[in-house]
Amino acid sequence: MTKLSTSSLPGISANVAVPSYDRSKLTVGIVHFGVGGFHRAHQAMYLDRLMNAGAAGDWAICGVGVLPSDAAMKTVMETQDCLYTLVLKNPDGTREGRVIGSMIEYLLAPEDPEAVIEKMAAPGTRVVSLTITEGGYNFHHVTGEFDAANPAVAADLVPGAVPSTVFGLVTEALQRRRDRGLPPFTVMSCDNIQGNGDVAAGMFTAFARLRDPDFGQWMQENVAFPNSMVDRITPVTTDEDRSMVAEDFGVEDAWPVVSEDFEQWVLEDHFPLGRPAFEEVGVQMVDDVEPYELMKLRLLNASHQGLCYFGYLAGYRYAHEVCQDPLFARFLLDYMDKEATPTLKPLPGVDLAGYKHKLIERFSNEYVRDTLARLCAESSDRIPKWLLPVIRENLAAGGDIHRSAAIVASWARYAEGTDEQGEPITVVDRLREPLTAAAARNREDPLAFISNPELFGDLASNDRFVSAYTGALASLHDAGARATVEGLVRNGENHTQGN
Repeated sequence: MTKLSTSSLPGISANVAVPSYDRSKLTVGIVHFGVGGFHRAHQAMYLDRLMNAGAAGDWAICGVGVLPSDAAMKTVMETQDCLYTLVLKNPDGTREGRVIGSMIEYLLAPEDPEAVIEKMAAPGTRVVSLTITEGGYNFHHVTGEFDAANPAVAADLVPGAVPSTVFGLVTEALQRRRDRGLPPFTVMSCDNIQGNGDVAAGMFTAFARLRDPDFGQWMQENVAFPNSMVDRITPVTTDEDRSMVAEDFGVEDAWPVVSEDFEQWVLEDHFPLGRPAFEEVGVQMVDDVEPYELMKLRLLNASHQGLCYFGYLAGYRYAHEVCQDPLFARFLLDYMDKEATPTLKPLPGVDLAGYKHKLIERFSNEYVRDTLARLCAESSDRIPKWLLPVIRENLAAGGDIHRSAAIVASWARYAEGTDEQGEPITVVDRLREPLTAAAARNREDPLAFISNPELFGDLASNDRFVSAYTGALASLHDAGARATVEGLVRNGENHTQGN
């Protein structure tokens, strides 16, 4: 057994790829907030691929944790010299192991905010990237406005405060660069939000304006926020994964990453201070990301919500179990074909039919073992961004909304906290208390769950949506998840546009 570290790389088994480059010669060019599994299976992997090709030596990553809970990642990264194992789980059951070396430093903001700020303010830092989750951008789900009342944000806005949020840290670093005559770095969002760069621009400049109106204007005029679309299914690392890495590859890794074999990154080419040559390692550099991100958010991400609650209520616990069931696979394809696809923009050269069937294949990969609990978590940050826009556009156009409304109903039924076998459900959501309280009233008041304008806007007053939603909710209560899905599939052809 080889404990992962720089000194142990030469002794690692030949069935694990290791960095072919000299990591001691790398320098930081990117500071990244949110070092979770996805970042390490995606952006960091692409950079490692470039470095193995002999490029990007001045684009190494300094990871940053903002939450006290990120101390665990800091400990692992320091112990392992920021190395970790990425294992791809192929659909045929084979596994590919690779040690990623593109991260060379990890800082914990609660421990040393000044070090984080100065790392971003350093001349060599040209990109600050983000995977801070959908909820990390601090905007109102209906109005889209920055939430200045957030206690952590309010604390950062107090004159002379030591920054603790990503907004405070990034803004302070940008202000120092301006004061020192250095050009601003690019802020690159890699989160699952439509127009993620535009959203980041709006939220960071809103914070900066609250802090200093003139500086906020400068940020709006000078800082680049490219949009991107990112895609790779990356389940939470488990002890089983750690044991697998030890047994299959002979590597003792405290925090490996496992993912599917599929990868995609579409990135707007807007980097005033330069960027790594991402296009050389499979990244699509484009002028307009929006058509691609709509495709991904409304087909992949919304379909994840389409399978997770129904599947969990029916007794399944993994995504592959749901999608290997022909009934649920048919339901997801119907949602994608008849409700999501009509809301997409033209995608020249993209085989949409092939893409949708590939999604079902990816979801069905039993070796990835993506849990439904992961997909069901933080729904209040996901449904409003991924699924409700599909509903609103179809309502406006007279399109079908029965499946989308049923997915919302399945979320409401899931939030009741008990599955159809009587087993308790642990609801994980930042709004857990109001959501579960509303869901507890579902039977006596079928509109209770969707009457929260903070999440649903005015959908509770739309007759077409209410009819579809309450019908699905009643079916979930009376007949169960599987019978509800059966009914949607069976009756799908009767719900043509305009009905």
